Amino acid sequence: MSLFNKALVSIGIGAATVDTKLEKATYRAGEVMHGEIMVRGGHVEQQIDAIYVSVHTTYLREANDKKYTDMAAIQKIKVTEPFTIAAGEHKVMPISLTLPIDTPITAGKTQVWVQTGLDIKNAVDPNDKDYIRVQPTKLAESVLDAVSGLGFRLREAECEQASTRLRGKFPFVQEFEFVPTGSYRRHLDELELVFLAQSDYSVELLLQIDRKAKGLGSLFAEALDMDESYVRTTITTQDLPNIQANLQQIIMKHL
Repeated sequence: MSLFNKALVSIGIGAATVDTKLEKATYRAGEVMHGEIMVRGGHVEQQIDAIYVSVHTTYLREANDKKYTDMAAIQKIKVTEPFTIAAGEHKVMPISLTLPIDTPITAGKTQVWVQTGLDIKNAVDPNDKDYIRVQPTKLAESVLDAVSGLGFRLREAECEQASTRLRGKFPFVQEFEFVPTGSYRRHLDELELVFLAQSDYSVELLLQIDRKAKGLGSLFAEALDMDESYVRTTITTQDLPNIQANLQQIIMKHL
């Protein structure tokens, strides 16, 4: 192969390519994803140092009164050891990857994708991006259903930069913003919910209960953000039969 063609490959023209095929497009957080990675050789033989598969999302970051969209890796794993792909050769490798239980739910503006990349020295690293739909865990789904059952409608769901006190292993939290549609309309402007930590058996929630302004005193309180109450609580699988009643009790205490 000519030096010219090798030079083209080094900038990504005629180089090896990668394509991941997942068995489906919708997964529940915590579920195992199965699929295949297909690597196709380009115009010349190339050394592949590794194949990486990662799960990503975007989140909003605010700085200097401006908002920016950043990307965050939720998980990244190394799939292979170094290998050589010949010119025109096709390789197919099975993949099995557990979607983290705290993967953001694809609701509102939230998007999640699986990205596969080839690590090739002295060349542009090829990659493949596959968007997936992420459903909540059964327990998180029960919490969201309970909030809806109390008469709240989901207005927005978005990942935003986490404050220092709320930051966990990710630089963001996913906020669910609800508006009251039933009896709470007279008392509340909105209800915000964040899943701070999740496991197979429990979820830790942060609720922001935003009360309506009533009278001059309440207007001053609203201007100073004193009309908002923050409540942290943990719900376990044992609480499943009483989730709606428990959330109602918490909200009623802060009307």
